[in-house]
Amino acid sequence: MRFAALRTLFAGRLPALVMLDLDGTLIDSVPDISRALDATLRARNLPAAGAARARRWVGRGSRQLLRDALAFGAALEPGQVDTQELERALGDYLARYLDDCTRDTRVLPGAAELIEALRGAGVKAACVTNKPLAIAERVLAHFFLPGRFDTVIGGDSGAAPKPDPAPLLAVMRRLAVEARETVMIGDSRHDVRAARAAGIAVIACANGYNHGEDIRGEGPDLVIDTLGELL
Repeated sequence: MRFAALRTLFAGRLPALVMLDLDGTLIDSVPDISRALDATLRARNLPAAGAARARRWVGRGSRQLLRDALAFGAALEPGQVDTQELERALGDYLARYLDDCTRDTRVLPGAAELIEALRGAGVKAACVTNKPLAIAERVLAHFFLPGRFDTVIGGDSGAAPKPDPAPLLAVMRRLAVEARETVMIGDSRHDVRAARAAGIAVIACANGYNHGEDIRGEGPDLVIDTLGELL
């Protein structure tokens, strides 16, 4: 049966809406994020953080990413980072990343196929990410066919970012879909916690980022290694 794993969460039916995280769920973006982040640090005479550290930091939004990186570079606790320097570094990083955000990013296995299959089955799809909206839209436009996502919400779209349920609730209101008909798919604890707070089912990708921790500890409804397992 097609979509067998999805159907197990909805009493044999398909959900009306699938919401997906971006980084670590649909794409591996760490190479491009890390390059922009390291350039931002070097411009401040701070040591590069490298891809391994960036991978652990991704998922909590760009401001927290820069806070972690600046703290690492200056041997500080994140809370000790100067607010004005953080804002300057954030602007620098976002400009660098927006300018070069697709060079080494790759679509994760099964992602494109799942999105196409969902569209073909009449299921609505939305991307809910903590990444800035302009960057998210540029990345999605580069890697996916037009019109494959009914809506996209970024970390700067007005709602509080995940793990707050606000962006998930906003998508459901926008697309007129109820919580009982919706599932969130993501790779981090913020995705799982946002989904739980929104009252919707949640599927976790075990091979994503999640700050170096095992996502199973968050108790999602289903754990997968690749999105292709949902086909």
